[in-house]
Amino acid sequence: MSNDQETPESQVDVEAELENAADNEEQPHTEVGEHEYTIEELKKELEEAKQKAHDNWDKSVRTQAEMENLRRRTQKDLEDAHKFALTGFAKEILPVFDSLVLGLQAATGDSEDVKKFREGSELTIKQFEAMFAKFKIDAVDPLGQPFNPEQHQAMLMQVVEGAEPNTVVNVFQKGYTLNGRLLRPAMVVVAKAAEKPSEVDE
Repeated sequence: MSNDQETPESQVDVEAELENAADNEEQPHTEVGEHEYTIEELKKELEEAKQKAHDNWDKSVRTQAEMENLRRRTQKDLEDAHKFALTGFAKEILPVFDSLVLGLQAATGDSEDVKKFREGSELTIKQFEAMFAKFKIDAVDPLGQPFNPEQHQAMLMQVVEGAEPNTVVNVFQKGYTLNGRLLRPAMVVVAKAAEKPSEVDE
């Protein structure tokens, strides 16, 4: 009977020791895992987080701006491609139009054949001009206007009575633009000032 009574007490002691040992093992682990932040450390981490957020915001804004610029450039390139797709064709067709105009100017006489030729040529020229207007091909005919080196090519400079210096007094060949961009400069004669007679001492 006494042995039966001692056994439970020994079991209680063992269990208590095991619990104490377990508590002692867990306590150091808990202390290592926890860290008390100081106010300075928290301030430093907050500043670092703010700086990262600011940097990321800057990158985002720059990326958006670059994407918008790229979109605008692409849009402009597409618009230019549409506007100026006919550049090569227009440059090739202008000499044909010039020849037709010159042929009409050269057709003189009162015969029926000449009259028919003139009528046909005039009708064709009107069709060309309507096509030019449709595709925004505009003539540069600067007679009487100030010389503009961006649109005119001076073939000759001469003194012309009553003409302002640097004024176009004759147009050998009209120029043309396509949507405002120069296709061909106008070939012109430009007035210049009369030379003053040199004074000779006697």
